[in-house]
Amino acid sequence: LPACRDSKLFIKDLHFDEVPVRIYLPRVPSASKRRGVIFFHGGCGMFGSIRSYERICRYIARKSDSVVASVGYHLSPERKYPAQTLDCLTATVHFLKTAENYGVDPDRIIVCGDSVGGTFTASVCQELVNRKDIPKIRAQVLIYPFLQALNFNLPSHQKNAFIAFLSRERTVHFILKYLKKDCSMKEAILAGSHVPESTNLKYKKWIYPDLIPEIFKLGYKPPLPTSLLPQVHEETKELFETRFSPLLAEDAVVCHLPDTCIITCEHDVLRDDGLLYKKRLEDNNVKVTWHHMEEGFH
Repeated sequence: LPACRDSKLFIKDLHFDEVPVRIYLPRVPSASKRRGVIFFHGGCGMFGSIRSYERICRYIARKSDSVVASVGYHLSPERKYPAQTLDCLTATVHFLKTAENYGVDPDRIIVCGDSVGGTFTASVCQELVNRKDIPKIRAQVLIYPFLQALNFNLPSHQKNAFIAFLSRERTVHFILKYLKKDCSMKEAILAGSHVPESTNLKYKKWIYPDLIPEIFKLGYKPPLPTSLLPQVHEETKELFETRFSPLLAEDAVVCHLPDTCIITCEHDVLRDDGLLYKKRLEDNNVKVTWHHMEEGFH
């Protein structure tokens, strides 16, 4: 659907190298180049659209006096993973290269996304760390992001296991649907039977309940040990890719990431993904601004 007319914004539907994008440009002329915001919508990689995030993107453009590029990445299952991440990467690179065409300062562009859009934001920023041919992203904003698929028994998974909209069980169900996998593997993944012991030991320094501040662990009970199911592990190897689980990126990548804003919600199974990524970034001397919504839901 085309955008509705806006008295304060010019709105254009474009394609950045075949990826649909809607641009929101403030109508009032600016004495200098504006900031740019690249926005990736949420929806588990299967739902959502430019249109469904129209009001949010208009609001960001108006309130921040920025040029917003909302990316309409192709959805699963019509386009198989990792098409969604690659679309976001393609659109980002295009905008960084052509920012001045839209009156944007290429050195003042941030990337922003909610839920799986936060996943894409983290992934894109990691993938661009070593690119020397394009401007550096100024900052990333992760709004209740999904960042790892190794451990679904963190304190926030337990506390919010049966929360409305995005329960613990539904999270894994959506992951399997997104990857076009057999949903009968859901219980095994919830139990952690898809992760070899060696992998758990390797990533324990980054994904472990003890890394969560005590205030967020009230009532937490360590899960019972589980055995590896090799067939499930073989079928779900995508879960261990940094493109899917950005929290698994090496320090050599994380230490070069841009300034970061992380927003977490108390009543959200994904809360601890954000808390763990916050710690990783801070441990690597990346500047982090953290906002926690005490009454917030995913």
